[in-house]
Amino acid sequence: MRNAPTILHLDMDAFYASAEQASKPSLRGKAVVVGGLGPRGVVATASYEARVFGVRSAMPMAQARRLAPNAAYLVPRFGFYRAISEQVMGLLHALSPLVEPLSLDEAFVDLEAGGVAWDAVSARLVGEKLRADIRAGTGLTGSVGLAASKMLAKIASEEAKPDGLVLIEPGTERAMLGPMSVRTLPGVGPATGDHLRRAGITTVDDLAEAGEDELVRLLGKAHGHALHAMALARDERPVVAEREAKSVSVEDTYDVDIHDRLRVGLEVQRLADRCVRRLRAAGLSGRTIVLKVRRYDFSTLTRSETLRGPTDDPAVVREAAARLLDSVDTTGGVRLLGVGVSGLADYTQEDLFAQAAGEGAAEQVAEEGDEEPVEEQQVVVERRWPAGHDVRHAEFGHGWVQGSGLGRVTVRFETPGSEPGRVRTFRVDDPDLEPADPLPLVEGAAGLSVEGVGA
Repeated sequence: MRNAPTILHLDMDAFYASAEQASKPSLRGKAVVVGGLGPRGVVATASYEARVFGVRSAMPMAQARRLAPNAAYLVPRFGFYRAISEQVMGLLHALSPLVEPLSLDEAFVDLEAGGVAWDAVSARLVGEKLRADIRAGTGLTGSVGLAASKMLAKIASEEAKPDGLVLIEPGTERAMLGPMSVRTLPGVGPATGDHLRRAGITTVDDLAEAGEDELVRLLGKAHGHALHAMALARDERPVVAEREAKSVSVEDTYDVDIHDRLRVGLEVQRLADRCVRRLRAAGLSGRTIVLKVRRYDFSTLTRSETLRGPTDDPAVVREAAARLLDSVDTTGGVRLLGVGVSGLADYTQEDLFAQAAGEGAAEQVAEEGDEEPVEEQQVVVERRWPAGHDVRHAEFGHGWVQGSGLGRVTVRFETPGSEPGRVRTFRVDDPDLEPADPLPLVEGAAGLSVEGVGA
């Protein structure tokens, strides 16, 4: 470990929900829950106002609705969040060449490698300026942890939430960690925490006192060694600038089990096309096609096929996924489908099968974007007007969908810089109403570049 708190961990505060509140004046200061809205959906993020009612990330959406029935429930806009994330990550890259993103809203930064901090005073100044720059550029808040290691920096940022900064001075780590719950440490989830509790170990001090041999006996060699080192505040992991992607995949969970084999096939084709678009956006190709099927009884089957060379051809991926589906029994219904590509490379190899399939299919996918197959467009109105997504009306201007159903869509007309707006209801096929791109959260900021907003 280094002798200065020059590792920074940034964690944006309730990121998805905060972005929605910033985008929608009528939701500011109110409970907002973002996630899948179907009966099998889960919470992606809950605003701090919603957390007061006990709503938490990864909670089943049905449970969240029982806890907070009056909250606003919105479908995620990942393209929108990704565009904001790129703004934030740009600020981090301006500080150091060593930035390790963990997700859209979380990253480590090695300030020493960037030459911007060398002691506690300079690190704190950098952290405070970063928080101010994020607020100025995005209108959102982030919490910052500063410490001499990644583990401690992440713990510090959690202690700083919401909208704060915590710096752990080198030499004070053991005293700070000691009284904390074992669940504070990375890798200690509910199961491990319960196992340790039954052994009389509930705090980090208890872990340190138990000794390495006892932890190895309780948890196994690798986990026991790692936890003992963390209990002693030892963490030598460097900030890694690039994490090589091992696979690219997409999946969908369905509100109602799909029983029709033809419909299952169409869904697999659609997922294959989405997966190829992600591959191409990342400049990648891959050799192994993977199909994931979760059946009505929650059993999950995975099938894969390795090609002779890497590809990003949609026809190849579709055909391979279809062959894999032929080997899976979907009798009884399907609740989740996924298509992925692994064995990634940054080049493609000509494939005779792709040539036989014809180049027209590739062009068709590029033009289709994220549109649903024609046969599916009329099945679920929600896909056309997801709650929370942006729209524009020829007369009333920019707004967002509050809800839809029974052939109607309800829209609140407001923008990030306006007062809370009025609500109006239209037919779902109103020719004057169309999907729109999100507006910048901060007046004067550059427009957000968002791909597939309505997807």
